[in-house]
Formats: sequence, structure tokens, C-alpha cells
Amino acid sequence: MKRFAGIIVAFLGALAISTAQAKPIEIKFSHVVAENTPKGQMALKFKELVDQRLDGKVVVKVYPNSQLFTDGKVLQAMQLGDVEMAAPSLSKFQKYTKKLQIFDLPFLFEDMEAVETFQNSPAGKELLKSLERKMLVGLGYLHNGMKQLSANQPIRTPADIAGKKYRIMTSDVLQAQFEAVHAIPLKKPFSEVFTLLQTRAIDGQENTWSNIYSKKFFEVQDYVTETNHGLLDYLVVSSAEFWYGLPQDIRNELQAALDEAIAYGNQIAAQKAKEDRQKIIDSGKSQVVEITDEERQQWVNAMRPVWKRFEKEVGADLIDAAIKSNK
Repeated sequence: MKRFAGIIVAFLGALAISTAQAKPIEIKFSHVVAENTPKGQMALKFKELVDQRLDGKVVVKVYPNSQLFTDGKVLQAMQLGDVEMAAPSLSKFQKYTKKLQIFDLPFLFEDMEAVETFQNSPAGKELLKSLERKMLVGLGYLHNGMKQLSANQPIRTPADIAGKKYRIMTSDVLQAQFEAVHAIPLKKPFSEVFTLLQTRAIDGQENTWSNIYSKKFFEVQDYVTETNHGLLDYLVVSSAEFWYGLPQDIRNELQAALDEAIAYGNQIAAQKAKEDRQKIIDSGKSQVVEITDEERQQWVNAMRPVWKRFEKEVGADLIDAAIKSNK
């Protein structure tokens, strides 16, 4: 009788394991931008690759346009298990690690090629691990592009921006950047930017060409000044509990699919930066202002002291490594 009971227990245990294995793993992927942006396209590509390669073992559900969480709340939600993956801007991680503030330093990277070089370097890859003490896992960098300044008047030099209210992401570096040129930085959610611009509650904002176009900021701003003063990139992230709790084979497949999706998204980012810039010009609703080398140098001179202010938090060695990525 005991032997029979043991067989029943073993059978029920095996059945439970089989049932658990049959149930697909769900990944809720939350982000704040439109699906036609590089990040939106990357997330959809990741879902497509997972559907193709994991044969129903994993189901990815993508939630764009802050449908689930804003970038300001998604990391806490992830730690609580309410979402499995996200791709917040690098600025959103400062409360989890000071090291990633390096990507907000103004005029640190000359172009996206320099960004790629640094992120693929040993120093850049090591930064992906900087969140593990907070039970988060960096899975890869995703590009959006270099940032520009929009306004309702032509902005050519730092003097033109003095006293103007500019929306920024939650970042002490970005706050210091605008304070360095005597502007007034206001930390506001990305989802509110269009309304803030439309109602003139703020005077301008900084963003990439794809975000300025996809979110229609150019329709409520008369000018966009091409400064390329900063970087807007994202970090694809998961919780350590979820990611390392996955079976090794599934985790490997997901990482491979994600690497491919990120490469795809980065190609789109580069192309859209060119295309969306031209679309804004062609719209006739906002004029693109191209500054001279001399005017650009005024911005560099005004903002570069921000590097020194955050050198201890970021690390002088990291800043040096980033500088060396410029050719």
C-alpha cells in the first residue's frame, strides 16, 4: 500500500512538473515611446524572434506608449515582479548606480560611432553589471541618437537659452547641464512633454530626431537647433530574480534574440535620425538651425565643467575611456 501511495505521489509530482513546463513563460516588455521609434521596433523584433525560435515556450507581450508604466516607475515595478523587461533611458538609473551617469555628460561623445566604441569596450560592458546590487540585470545598450534642442525662438548660443524652462529626464547631470547655461531645468515625464510644449508651460526640450518627429514636438516648437550635445540611449533591463531564474537554455536563446533585436533597432536608429530630421524640415512647421563651429564651442565651454562636477561619482577612469573612444 505504501509502495502504491509512493507511486501516486511520484506520478502527481511528474504531472505537476510537466504542467508547469507546458505553461509558457510570459515576458511583459514595457516602454514609453511609439512603436515606430527605434525602441518600439526593437521590442517588436524581439517578440518576433522569440515567437520564431522558442516554439511557444516564451510569450512576449509588448506595451508601448507608457501603457503599463512610465520610465520613472518601471524599475520599481520590475523589482516587484510586475513587469519582466523594459528599456528605460540611461538617465533613469541614477538612483540604482551613479556609473551610468557617464552617458548624460554633455559633449562627451563626438558621434554615435564613438558611443558604439565605448559601449563595446571592456569598460562599457562592465557597466552592464553595475545594477546587480539592486537586483537588476543590464542586457544590452539600445541607441536612439544624439540630442538636439527645440524652442520657439532660434537658439544659437548659450545666451539664447538663459532663463528658459526646459524639460529634462530625471537626471542630476542633465539638471547641472542646463544650469550651466543658466536655463531652468524641469523634471517631467516623457508622456507629458507634448502638452507642456503646446500650452507653453515649458519653453523647450532636448531630444533626438526620432522622438521629436514621432511625438510631434516639431509641430508645437518653431525651431530645432542641431547641437548634438548629448546622448539618448536606453538600457534593456530585467530583474535578476526573473532572468537568472530562467532555465539556462531559454535564457541563452532570449539573449541571442535580444542581441539581434538590439542590432536591428540600432540600424533603424541611425537611419531614422537622418530621415526624421529631413521630415521635420520638409514639414515646414519647424526650422532646423545649424550652428557654426564657433557657436558650438561656446556650448562646449559652458557645459564641459559638468564633467568635473560628476567625476567622483562616475569615475575618472570611465570618463577617460569614453574620451578615448572619440577618433
